[in-house]
Amino acid sequence: MRLSLIVAVDENSGIGIDGNQPAFISEDLKRFKKLTTGNAIVMGRKTFEALPKGALPNRRNIVITRQKDFSPPGCEVIHSGDELHEVCSPEESVFVIGGGEVYKLFFSDAIRIYLTLIHYKFPRIDTWFPPIKEDEWVVERSEGPYNDEKSGFSYSYINYVRR
Repeated sequence: MRLSLIVAVDENSGIGIDGNQPAFISEDLKRFKKLTTGNAIVMGRKTFEALPKGALPNRRNIVITRQKDFSPPGCEVIHSGDELHEVCSPEESVFVIGGGEVYKLFFSDAIRIYLTLIHYKFPRIDTWFPPIKEDEWVVERSEGPYNDEKSGFSYSYINYVRR
């Protein structure tokens, strides 16, 4: 499978506060939908439970959890990283969408990172994205900065590929 990570981070690589994203940027959500539609997405149970309407439409939703009896509608459930390799075909595009522990679990398997950098340092961050090391990753494309009128945040898109 072709495994990618897709994430929005602040300037300290923060991705979460109390189980939620620190910010929602409309254009970033549209980009997320465009990139992931028609592909598989992998998320942890807590990330799934944070989705306002459950399974995301037009995507293969895969939830990884330690809970053996977890069975959300519209989702496949796996219980280990190895299981993901068993249920996905080699040619399938798979996007890891969070949360923190799931990013860490699949970080070394990823070939791409689609990162949205929010140019702000959020207070109270309690979940972080793993460090992106220059000797392992190269910037393939960078766009922005852009400004989100609704939230007031400035942000950029940075796509990385593994060296």
